[in-house]
Amino acid sequence: MIVCYAHGGGLGHLTRIRAYLHTRAVRGPVTILTGSPFAADPRVTGGHPVRSAPAGLGRDGLTRWIASALAELAPAELVVDAFPAGLTGELSARAVPPGVRVVHLARLLRWDAYRPLLPAEPLGFDETWLVEPVAAEHEAYLRSVAAALAPLELAEPPVAAPSPTRPGGWLVVHSGPPGETAELVAYARETAALEGVRPRLTLVSPIRPATLPDDVAHLDVYPAWPLFADAERIVTAAGFNAVRQAAPWAGRHRMMPFPRRFDDQFARAARVRGGRGRPAPVGNDGDEAVKT
Repeated sequence: MIVCYAHGGGLGHLTRIRAYLHTRAVRGPVTILTGSPFAADPRVTGGHPVRSAPAGLGRDGLTRWIASALAELAPAELVVDAFPAGLTGELSARAVPPGVRVVHLARLLRWDAYRPLLPAEPLGFDETWLVEPVAAEHEAYLRSVAAALAPLELAEPPVAAPSPTRPGGWLVVHSGPPGETAELVAYARETAALEGVRPRLTLVSPIRPATLPDDVAHLDVYPAWPLFADAERIVTAAGFNAVRQAAPWAGRHRMMPFPRRFDDQFARAARVRGGRGRPAPVGNDGDEAVKT
């Protein structure tokens, strides 16, 4: 049994866990612990069993919930996504039973903002995989708590049922919140005007925002990246998965970074625009792979 801890309110943690399980060719039972509202969507979880954290738990409550789940599930391995101490500092050495192998997937964080959450008894990692370059202080911390640290290029799992719809035109891809989606649609319009074109716009998102203009089509497709090959432009935020998945079509990709409590979308966008850092592959069957 492998337990994956992917706590967070967005779609990105679950998408990254699925890519990790595929990249590492993980076999056998997997259970995902999460607080994401997208965990109810089998397209996102890939059919793996999910345990959702009760709403409203603080740090101590999450620590107890994790410890209880791990004691019951008795995993051989725990995979911790993104946050080495959890989203609120709930992960420490005391939360994980002895003998459980612990793996960490490390991505870019605003380390000055996150560092105060580190516990007095930090969780140690048997392996830490850098799925993108991180800040120097962040990497130094990881080296202090990990027995091994190495880069890992993630590849997406194959798509079982490709979408029959191939919208082409310009794609705006975002899972929310609605205010950010509206900003991305406006950014796509402004960018098109600067390029002197009037493209067909399609929003790919789990929910059609009430304020979406009538002339913008909406698709609820997951994953969205198989649509990128036919798109004239791909407009996204600068989250890890969006940037990684769009990299094979970097010349068509337009990013608008948004502020996050811990994710540094601005640094990621600057790195990609400056040509620094190697993105990870998207597909596993020769999909223009190379390149969050």
